[in-house]
This record gives sequence, C-alpha cells and structure tokens, in this order.
Amino acid sequence: MKPIVSVIMGSTSDLPVMEKAAKFFDEMEIPFEMLALSAHRTPHEVEQFASNAKARGIKVIIAGAGMAAHLGGVIASLTTLPVIGVPIRSSFDGLDSLLAIVQMPPGIPVATVGVNGALNAAILAAQILGVSNAEIEQRIENYKSSLTEKIVKANEELKNIEYKFKC
Repeated sequence: MKPIVSVIMGSTSDLPVMEKAAKFFDEMEIPFEMLALSAHRTPHEVEQFASNAKARGIKVIIAGAGMAAHLGGVIASLTTLPVIGVPIRSSFDGLDSLLAIVQMPPGIPVATVGVNGALNAAILAAQILGVSNAEIEQRIENYKSSLTEKIVKANEELKNIEYKFKC
C-alpha cells in the first residue's frame, strides 16, 4: 500500500488536532502518511519532501501548523499538488495561524480550513481524490448521507426532552 495523501504537521504537538484527519482516512480506506516537518526548523527536509511528493504518488497534501504557520505555503511553493492548510490554535486563539495560511501571494494557493479543522481538511482531500476515483467518491457520498441521518436522529431525540415551557 502506497500513500496518496500526506498529513504533515509542524511538530508532534499538533498530533491531537491532525489525528482527526488520520482517523477519517482510516474510515474512508484512503492510504496516507504522517510526518512532522517544520518550515523553520527543517527547511531542507520540507524542500525535499515537497519536491518529491508527486513522484512518490502523493496526490494531496494537508499541512497543519500553528503560530507563524508557513509550512503549507512553503510546500505549495515547491509543488503543483493541491495543499490544504490547517491552522492550529496556539497563540491569539489561532488567528495568527489562520492569517499566515490564508494570506498567500498570487500563484501560491493554499486551500485553508478553519482553526483546528483537520477533519474538514481530510474531507476536502477525499473530495479532491473522488473526482478521479469512483470508490472514494461513493465513500464520501455515504459519509455525507450519514451526517444527514445523525441530524434526523438528533431531532427525534430532542422531541423527547421536556421543559416546562417547551411547546
């Protein structure tokens, strides 16, 4: 089995957020890899990773980083693969990370999800893969249908909760 998605984080302290993506890929049966790479502490390794990702069969990269969150942008500058940035909540409630990822210069796009939004990043990556893979597309359709079923079930359960002034 060869990975088709890379889940990259600035350090292993980001794992509690980024593991949501890993669990989703397991559920969707999408082969992935996880690496800790830092745009600032391991720039040569980031360059090597990004430059070789496509040749290794990677199709989408998810890059989670906090504070001065340059990881996704640096990776995007070195590859033509789609890069999805996950701003990690650290200082300033994650606003610094969000702005660092979303404010990319023209020509170096990084799709960006909400702060700590690794699950949405994984769903977006799967949707990108589903464009050319019918099996993955069907799994995403099933997943989204299950979201609808959860809300329908929740509304049924809410009907049974009583309050004095609830109609």
